[in-house]
Amino acid sequence: MNLLEYLNQNYLMLVPALWVLGFALKQTPAIPNWMIIWVLLFVSITVGSLTFGFSYEGLINGITAAGVAVLGHQMVKQALLGSGSRKK
Repeated sequence: MNLLEYLNQNYLMLVPALWVLGFALKQTPAIPNWMIIWVLLFVSITVGSLTFGFSYEGLINGITAAGVAVLGHQMVKQALLGSGSRKK
């Protein structure tokens, strides 16, 4: 299943922007890790809706863009850490 097939091409620019924002939030001690996904989701929906219009499709694409960004980050993180990060 390729999530990018479900994401409108206009929203593709949000994915790397969300990665950068997520990295910045991760470096900010005042933001707990659990809150980062919610901030990214809010920003994605807000920016997408303001840029491409308030609609059901805009909402779904905002959610999908945030999901692709988080999933992509986790895939890279898990691939780089590999099995060395397993708890014993």
